[in-house]
Amino acid sequence: MSTAMSNPVIETEEQRALRDAVAALGKRYGRDYVTRVVAEGTHTDELWAEAAKLGYLGVNLPEEYGGGGGGIVELSLVLEELGAAGCPLLMLVVSPAICGTVIARSGTEEQKRTWLPGLADGSRKMAFGITEPDAGSNSHRITTTARREGTDWVLNGRKVFISGVDIADATLIVGRTEDARTGRLKPCLFIVPRETPGFRRSPIAMELAAPEKQFELTLDEVRLPAEALVGDEDAGLLQLFAGLNPERIMTAAFALGMGRYALGRALDYARTRQVWKEPIGAHQALAHPLAQAHIELELARLMMQKAAHLYDAGDDMGAGEAANMAKYAAAEAAVHAVDQAVHTLGGNGLTQEYGLASLITAARVARIAPVSREMILNYISHQSLGLPKSY
Repeated sequence: MSTAMSNPVIETEEQRALRDAVAALGKRYGRDYVTRVVAEGTHTDELWAEAAKLGYLGVNLPEEYGGGGGGIVELSLVLEELGAAGCPLLMLVVSPAICGTVIARSGTEEQKRTWLPGLADGSRKMAFGITEPDAGSNSHRITTTARREGTDWVLNGRKVFISGVDIADATLIVGRTEDARTGRLKPCLFIVPRETPGFRRSPIAMELAAPEKQFELTLDEVRLPAEALVGDEDAGLLQLFAGLNPERIMTAAFALGMGRYALGRALDYARTRQVWKEPIGAHQALAHPLAQAHIELELARLMMQKAAHLYDAGDDMGAGEAANMAKYAAAEAAVHAVDQAVHTLGGNGLTQEYGLASLITAARVARIAPVSREMILNYISHQSLGLPKSY
């Protein structure tokens, strides 16, 4: 049985229709499709292509560049529903949400014409490289640097845990350039095509069973033309945050979809599994935790929708707080939902047949990436509550 959640009042009729349509697409693929793709070591190309053909991948991008003219509200809805069907597309977080948003908001006209139509129709993908081995959550310690040589830029550095570099046409790399006036380093974003000389990738062996692979990147004297710089060199930090809020909102959507899928599997089992006189779902020791998981998912979704609406309305400060809260709440709700689903099924929750055990690892991703829950608590304690910093 489906675990379609009640339609909240803040969704329009058009958004609800989109939700239903994406749910129908996801149902045609489902968890078995993802399991097969992972086992074969391939990619979710068929689902990606069909979602693109239906206009779902670029629903947030400007219409003049082939997108749907919507916002992060619509794109998060797409990812949530695919996840609820058991077949989330992680690259939705990266390609249209982060990279597409940054280019649409800050890119040059040439960059928009070059990249946005392909990101919108799914024919091109872009990865996002910010995390570094020695920087972690401290973006001020990023050591990937870009220096000018004539009109070119030359990049050197390392990145880690970068998703989908092998299937991305280019990676949006966060580097740092020296401010000529102060001598201090400031963040800037560069589009690095996959086959650029000096741009190397090596896969990271993960316990995570996912179609999208993780990579460590090395940039060794990577030479780029002037037009590889995204937007204004002096506005790099603002451009960066333009992509990080959608990233957190979409991570919340990813977690919500996963939690809904796990809860749905548990409910199907609890309604039909009979050990004593009544199905096990009649027993409050199982029923109440499942009800609690449902409540937590609903609450997290409301915060995600608030964050998406604030972002689409141009309230970057308000969206920053809400996006962090949404990501935190959705991750916690997803982990709880997955854990409770596995416990509801007992031994069956750890079998390949029911497909829930792999979600135990996958659910933790939302707690860790793109920023840890502890760093979100730091953000809220400093920015929202006005408490002093310990670092």
